[in-house]
Formats: sequence, C-alpha cells, structure tokens
Amino acid sequence: MKKINSSARRYRRLWAALAVLPMLNSPAVAETAPPAAFTGTDILFKHYLDAVEQHNSDLAAERENIVSAEAGVSIAGVRPDPELTFGIDSYELYKPQKPNASTATTASIAFTIETAGKRGKRINAARSNVKLAQVTVEGFKHELYLQATEAFTEACRSQQALLRQEATLKSLSDVVKINAIRRKAGDVSGLELSQSRVERDQFEAEVISARADAEAALLNLSIPLGKHLSAQFGDAPLSCEFSRFETTDEPSQLIRQALTARDEMLIAQATLDHARDNATLERANRYIDPVINLGITNTPPVHPIFNDEGEASNDVAGRSRTLGLTVTIPIPFSHMQRGELAQAESTVTQAMLGLRSAHLKTEIAVSSAFAQFQAKRENVRRYQESVLLDSDQVLEGIRLSYRKGAASLLELLDAQRSADDAYLSFLQAQADLTIATVQLQLAIGQRPTL
Repeated sequence: MKKINSSARRYRRLWAALAVLPMLNSPAVAETAPPAAFTGTDILFKHYLDAVEQHNSDLAAERENIVSAEAGVSIAGVRPDPELTFGIDSYELYKPQKPNASTATTASIAFTIETAGKRGKRINAARSNVKLAQVTVEGFKHELYLQATEAFTEACRSQQALLRQEATLKSLSDVVKINAIRRKAGDVSGLELSQSRVERDQFEAEVISARADAEAALLNLSIPLGKHLSAQFGDAPLSCEFSRFETTDEPSQLIRQALTARDEMLIAQATLDHARDNATLERANRYIDPVINLGITNTPPVHPIFNDEGEASNDVAGRSRTLGLTVTIPIPFSHMQRGELAQAESTVTQAMLGLRSAHLKTEIAVSSAFAQFQAKRENVRRYQESVLLDSDQVLEGIRLSYRKGAASLLELLDAQRSADDAYLSFLQAQADLTIATVQLQLAIGQRPTL
C-alpha cells in the first residue's frame, strides 16, 4: 500500500512539472528572462546600432506614442451609446381628481444616428495619426542613429590616437635611454640628455590626458545605448574597421531616393494626410445627428369607487399600453459660425506648406551631405596616398640621422611632432568621413551601414 501511494505521489509531481512547462514560454516569464549574452569577439558598428535601437529608453518612450495612437483607432470606432429611460409618465397631483386617474409609467430607449459617415471618418483620422506617429518615431530613431555614430566614431578615434601617442612615448623613452648611454660614452652633452627627458615627461602628460579622453569616449557609448556598455557587450573591444561606402556620383539620383524615403519628407506627408482627414471629419461633424426614441407607456386601470347607492362615483378606465416613437432633430444654430472648419482648413494649408518646405530642404540637405561626403573622402585619400607616407619617411630618415649623429635632437623632436600631427589629423579625417557617410545615408533615408 505504501508503494502504491509513493508511485501516485511521483506521478502527481510529474504531471505538475508538465503543467508548468507551458507557463515557462508565456510572455510574462519571457520578459523577466535575462538578455542573451554577447557572443561576438569584437563590437561591430552594426552590433552597437542594433543594441541602441533595442535598449534606448528615449526611443522606447517614443514608441509608446504609436501604442497610444493605435488605441485611438479603437476609440474612434465607438458608436454613441443608446440611452435607456425609466420614469413616471403622469401622476395626478390634484386631489379631487386622484380617484379618476392612475399613475402611468414609461420606459424608452433612444438611439443617436450618426450621419455623413462620421464613424468611418473618425477611424480614417485615427489611422492617419498612427502613420504619423510611426514616421515620427522613425525620424527620432534616425537622430539617435547619428548620435550613436558620433559616439562610436569618437571612441574609435580616441583609442587609435592613444595607441599612436603611446608608441611615440615609447620612442621618446628609447631616445632617453640611448642618450644616457651616449652620455656615458661622451658622445652627447648632459644638456641634450636633460632636454630629451623633459620632452619625454611632457609628452607623457599628454598621453595621460589622451588615455582619460579614450576612457571617457568609451563611457559615452553608454548614453545612446541606454545601459552600460559592459552590461551589453562585456569586455569585447570595438571594431573600428569600416567598409567603404559606395554611392553614385550623381546627386540627382540620391535626391529622387530621398524624396520618397527621407524621414522629413515622410513626416511632412503624413502630417498633411492627417490634417486632410481631420478636415474631412470636421466637415462631417457639421451634419446633424437625429435621435430616435422608442418608448412604451403603461397606464394602469382606474377601478370604480362605489357610493352608498352602489353606483360608481369616479371615472372608470381600463388598462392602457401605448407605444411611442419620436425623432429629435437638433437645430444647428451653432453651425452658423465656421470656426472649427476654418481651423481645420488652415491646418491643411500649413501642412501643405510644410511639405513644400520639406521638399526644398531635402534637396539642399542631400546636395550638402553629398558634397561633404566627397570632400571628406578626398581628404582621407590624400592622407593615405601621400601625407602619411611622406611624414613617416621623413621621421625614419631623421631617426637614422640622429643615431649617426647627423641630426640634432630638436630636428628629431620636430619630425616626431610633425608625423604625430599628420597621423592624428588623419584619424580626425577618418572620423569626419564616417560621420559624413552616415549623414548622407540618413539624408537619403537609409539605415546607417559602416
């Protein structure tokens, strides 16, 4: 008997576990599950942008506007509620007539009949408001993309600049070591050794500042992300290798694409559509809505009251049930003024002007972004093909001459500064090109890709 009870308990536990399994897949449990850990080796720009889109709190707050607008569609479809009335239709107050009258009760229901298709026009206006909310969120998202790009680009630039400055600090430290050996051999003076140490120590202070700048830029990546970078990506390093953006050399093609895909154009068009739907609804609202009232009245019988002679001393009446139907039509004196309609039509005119302005702004924005992109790309090309090569060749030549005693310390330091300035300017040119690329992509309505 104990074995049977033990088996029964095991079966009950098994069925309880099976019953819990579907609950583990429910949305409520899924929402509380921790996010999946980042499994990549490097943080690509795409990974960062996807995480920004998923976790940014401001973007999530903007998306709630879409939820609210979608709820407005359901609200717009609500029909007027019928009105149910119960009451006393007649009650005799004059005492001498009370024996001749009974108390009549009534019950009625009233329906408002919407005319001019008001319900359908409300739904159309609500749906166009949903579209406007959606494109507005897309516009906010594109602004967030640009902020994320600037943060990611600055983090890459500052890290690469720090690596260059740390390499230069090592070179200056090597110069100090060489000068210390040459000072013992009598090849250089103590003044030159001291000067090389001063230059190294001063540059070390610059490296400390650059290291702080790189750490700050890395921390700033958390702002668009909406959470700490390490909480999303762990200790993974940034991948700062960006692919070349290929585009047409004809800005007119980009302008045509932007006129159909740029967020400013989409917002302006959605605003105009919503304004037109509201104006259509406002015109429909000027039509009166009749109210149909259907009621029934019950009048109880008046029973006879007999006098001493056995005759009825009152007016006897039988029970009565009557059905009534009334139609109430408002007299629209308030519609003699056209203020609401004038406001709606003015909003449509404003939206049309806004769309025309957005058209011109789009043409100028795309042309300007394209010109900036071409200029930044040309700057990067010049640095890669000539400036960096020449500055490195000069630096290596001065270093060799300095080791042989054919160049002074000042010439070496000047060549080092010149090469460092050229490389740091190249990094800034690369960052400028990256931002210009994203600005061009956003100008034509594309999601940034690097």
